[in-house]
Amino acid sequence: MTTTLTPPTTGGGLAGVPLALSPTNRKDFVSDQEVRWCPGCGDYAVLAAFQSLMPQLGVRRENTVIISGIGCSSRFPYYLDTYGMHSIHGRAPSIATGLAMSRPDLAVWVVTGDGDALSIGGNHLIHALRRNTNITILLFNNRIYGLTKGQYSPTSESGKVTKSTPAGSVDRPFNPVALALGAEATFVARTVDSDRAHLTEVMTRAVQHRGASLVEIYQNCPIFNDGVFDGLKAPGSPSVIPLRRGEPVTFAGGTRSVVRDAVTGRLSVVPTDEVGGRTVVVHDEHDDDVAQAVALASLTDSQGLSQSPIGIFRDVDRPVHDDAARAQVRMPQADERIAHLQSLVTGHDTWDA
Repeated sequence: MTTTLTPPTTGGGLAGVPLALSPTNRKDFVSDQEVRWCPGCGDYAVLAAFQSLMPQLGVRRENTVIISGIGCSSRFPYYLDTYGMHSIHGRAPSIATGLAMSRPDLAVWVVTGDGDALSIGGNHLIHALRRNTNITILLFNNRIYGLTKGQYSPTSESGKVTKSTPAGSVDRPFNPVALALGAEATFVARTVDSDRAHLTEVMTRAVQHRGASLVEIYQNCPIFNDGVFDGLKAPGSPSVIPLRRGEPVTFAGGTRSVVRDAVTGRLSVVPTDEVGGRTVVVHDEHDDDVAQAVALASLTDSQGLSQSPIGIFRDVDRPVHDDAARAQVRMPQADERIAHLQSLVTGHDTWDA
């Protein structure tokens, strides 16, 4: 027996989604399909965290949908006992947008990769974020094309030697977080596959957010790009810049700080004992002005990953695309407009064989 409730411990993102009255557990969300990723793939960790998270949300399996594109990460829907679709290369955000608009009773997730989302799917991704459709996007970033055997991807560092760039890539890589913030996404975060607690916390916050949420997940590919994130995964890594709301942005055991230049307003990293009269940045993920979040994202070292901010960059409230579209359909003038459209379609100028 189920009922439609607004989850008391979740947020607006799941409002109107039916909850299961009887408790569920992780096994309820595990499908009967054999998990077919390479041994050591970071996708296993994300899948396990996701399957454990779902019972905590309390959402019915029948009202959970995972839409994926093409790539190793896009096998995700097979391994969950929910509804799902292994869709078209790069088009998962568009399919998810249509589903979210037509079915407000569903929790709609998109699972995609750096190649799927940022190459052929780049346009679809930025417009889903721009519109602020109520979907949650998990972007697995291993900085390589894994499914097609190791070509460089839109997030591979400059100089990357791969099968498709034997002399080294001459491209400048995307910073997915900065890209999402540039599209004015209302929820943007970054986490790491090996940090189960942080990964679960960020995914929970993302699905609680009403609107488009994007979570970039640094994810290891043991076959074609092994160890690329090792510098960020060591306990207490000096490369991780943790973002915590209301706290000064410091890292490396407090020995380094992010400061704002009083003249230019730009952010930079300095030794904490050399801060002097400069202002140490305090993180505010709820700041409606996206400028500071973009500046923090720009501190990411896209080459050697000697430093990378990890956490929630932005979480703000804006009008939601699918809510607004459904409201238009319910407007008193809607029936009149539909009748007018029908008269045009079937009017006297319509050709009849």
